[in-house]
Amino acid sequence: MPHAEIKYSSDMTLDTQAMMGLIESTIANHDSGAGAVKARAFKVDDFQHTHVIINITLLPKAHRDADFMTALLSDLSAGLKGIVDQPCAFSLELDFNGPYYDTANLQGTAQ
Repeated sequence: MPHAEIKYSSDMTLDTQAMMGLIESTIANHDSGAGAVKARAFKVDDFQHTHVIINITLLPKAHRDADFMTALLSDLSAGLKGIVDQPCAFSLELDFNGPYYDTANLQGTAQ
């Protein structure tokens, strides 16, 4: 269950839904078992210099080696840059969840 956060300065107009869809489909093309990407976008009013920063985290798995991550980064970067159609600083980072990461699908209120 990868996670993606898109943070961008409020002087930009971005199709963040398209960006989230591209992130999910690109990850699925590289790793069909990755599952749904939990994505969110944040438009930031208090900023210095027009920019977009995208952070994507994945669970560490044996097949997600350096070659896998390099290829994924290349495809994500090309696709996302194609959606951003205004001048800005662009940053994209892929990372792994740490050893103390916990995830679950909760089914309602706790008892």
